[in-house]
Amino acid sequence: MLYHVYEMQRATLAPMRMMASSALSLLDLPFNPLRPTPLGRVTAAALDSFEHSTRHFGKPEFGHTHTRIDGHDVAITEDIVLAMPWCDLLHFRRETAPAGQPKVLMVAPMSGHYATLLRGTVKAFLPDHEVYITDWRDARSMPVLGPDFDLDDYIDTIIRVLRLLGPDTHVIAVCQPAVPVLAAVALMNEEEPAAAPRSMTLIGGPIDTREGPTAVNDFAKKHSLEWFRRNVIHAVPFGYPGFMRQVYPGFLQLAGFMAMNMDRHVEAHQQMFQHLVEGDGEPLAAKRRFYEEYRAVMDLPAAYYLQTIEKVFQEHHLPRGLFAHRGHKVDPSAIEHTALQTIEGERDDISGLGQTRATHKLAHRLAEGKREHIEQAGVGHYGLFNGRRFREQVAPRIKAFITAHR
Repeated sequence: MLYHVYEMQRATLAPMRMMASSALSLLDLPFNPLRPTPLGRVTAAALDSFEHSTRHFGKPEFGHTHTRIDGHDVAITEDIVLAMPWCDLLHFRRETAPAGQPKVLMVAPMSGHYATLLRGTVKAFLPDHEVYITDWRDARSMPVLGPDFDLDDYIDTIIRVLRLLGPDTHVIAVCQPAVPVLAAVALMNEEEPAAAPRSMTLIGGPIDTREGPTAVNDFAKKHSLEWFRRNVIHAVPFGYPGFMRQVYPGFLQLAGFMAMNMDRHVEAHQQMFQHLVEGDGEPLAAKRRFYEEYRAVMDLPAAYYLQTIEKVFQEHHLPRGLFAHRGHKVDPSAIEHTALQTIEGERDDISGLGQTRATHKLAHRLAEGKREHIEQAGVGHYGLFNGRRFREQVAPRIKAFITAHR
């Protein structure tokens, strides 16, 4: 029902947003005497802010058309290498590139945002790596009579992709997919070691949420699985291909993320309003780019979401040795062929310190020379895979680790 109310509210606001957009166009007409006045600037800022904050943002584009290799611009084409019901495997094919560069699979989070959240991560690796990424589908676009998707299916998808790309692949999991990627790599090391990836980098992932618990972890522990089923799982409303499919709506995920740092988001929107009034185009554009990406959200399949809450955040199956894939127990200690790198941020308020590092205890049979842990000082969750510090400090460490284990 909540999903239907949300859609009704969005439909109700649509005419008002159109009126605001039309009024803004009139204000911006050349030689309009009201526009340069203090009243005109404040009015235009208010109309612009209302239009932007009520806009619906669909799936963004990666937008990578070129990269720079050895001082030359090289064209990039996005190719779908493998199309699956719930995921496309994208390859950022470079027109020309030196032979023998490492092959990297980036497993994007299936946690409310699209794979484009890793746009900056992809960009950092394009000049010197063959980059592939998992592009997950929005659950509201999946017909209810089609296949469902749960945690077992997620692991199956990762294994299928790794088999396709071959054993010379280096896999990077950002945040949520750290658990299914670790499970997939453990299973491959146990059952088909010759096909296992060369290295695995886990960035800010909830391997053991008993370590360094955050507000996200506390919230999951304080509510029963039945509470989540009753309060956050809803049917997709009429008008979408996934009509009647049970999902965890993206707008609820977004509301939860924003509520965690509401003061920061309110301050950012106040700053954007002030930039509009004062005509500060550059800082305004940077903040807007962030929020346009941040507010572009997708729905998650209910089965996958509820299993993640139960097995990862409430019952801690993986660190307790209880995690199973289709009835087969997952044993991280089987990882002996895949080098392991874990990365955490000192200020991460989503996956606290120690949660990703716990992987090393689980993969205890892995040789010391094939493992590394990094704690990045002064960096929060998103700074681990995007932004200046990622480009200058985190990405070079990942690249060095990949090079060392080719």
